Amino acid sequence: MDGGSDHHLDHDLDEVWKALSDPTRRAIMDLLRDGRKTTGELVSSFPGMTRFGVMKHIRVLEEAHLLVHRKEGRTRWNYLNAVPLRRIYERWVSKYEDQWSGALTNLKHIAEADEPKENQT
Repeated sequence: MDGGSDHHLDHDLDEVWKALSDPTRRAIMDLLRDGRKTTGELVSSFPGMTRFGVMKHIRVLEEAHLLVHRKEGRTRWNYLNAVPLRRIYERWVSKYEDQWSGALTNLKHIAEADEPKENQT
C-alpha cells in the first residue's frame, strides 16, 4: 500500500475511532453483537436517555458504517457491521501484534529469571 492509500484509509477510519470513543455507542455495539435489535429495543436498553439521544448515537454508528439497518414494514432492524472493526485490526492492531507478543514473552522470561529460588537445604 502506498502512503497515499494509507492516508486515505486512516481518514476513512477516523469516523470509526470517533464512534468507538463513546461508551454508549460501544454499549449499543455490544447489544448488536448478540444479534439484530429493533430501534425500540435499543432505546429501551438506555432508560436514562431519551429516544432522540439514543438515535443520535445510532446515527454516529451508521456514519462510521458500524451499524446498518433494514426496514421491515414499520420496524427498523439494526445490525452490527464488523467490517470497519476488522479494518482497524488490519491497519493498526495486527502490525503491532508481533511486537507486543515478543515484548510480553521477554518480560515473562525476565520475571521468571528474577524469581527467588526456594531454599533447598
